[in-house]
This record gives sequence, C-alpha cells and structure tokens, in this order.
Amino acid sequence: MDVTIISEEENPMLHRTDIRFETVHNETTPSRLSVRDSLAAKLDKGSDEVVVHELDTAFGMRKTVGYAKVYDSAEFARDVEQDHMLDRNKIDETEAEAEEA
Repeated sequence: MDVTIISEEENPMLHRTDIRFETVHNETTPSRLSVRDSLAAKLDKGSDEVVVHELDTAFGMRKTVGYAKVYDSAEFARDVEQDHMLDRNKIDETEAEAEEA
C-alpha cells in the first residue's frame, strides 16, 4: 500500500503533527491498523505513536483520503487522545502486553 502525505501541520502544544494523507489500494478499503502501520513506517515512527482518526473512500474508487495524528511519543498519545480512539488504534493493548512481559 502506497501512502502519500498531502499536508502536515505541526502542533507543538500537544507534541504532535496533524497529517492529511491519501493511499491507493488495489483491493478493498484498507483497515485502520494497516494504514497506521504503513504511515508509521513512512514517517519512521512507532505504530503506537500514530493515531488514525478518519478514512474516507468514495464508492467505487481505489483511493482513500484520511487524517492522522503523529505524536512525539506513545505517552503523549495516551495522555491526549480519547479512550475510544486509543481502542480503535489498538494503542492500549500494546502497553498492556509490554507490562505483562
């Protein structure tokens, strides 16, 4: 999956960068987690530092436009983001797995 960044806006007060992106895919609309992992790899960040907020695919199109927030660290993401967004992006699960190990 190819992810192209359309715009970036720094938000130093919340220790993050707001990103608008688009991705071209050959099959169905990609999952939130696969987009998050691709975006994290492109930006050289950890997957728990990226929170994908929206994915929008027009009917019949193979292009998805989305909005994500990329934090300086996973701790900032946990402090700022709402619980349901952390659940959707599976960020709390990675912290719980790390504590168990």
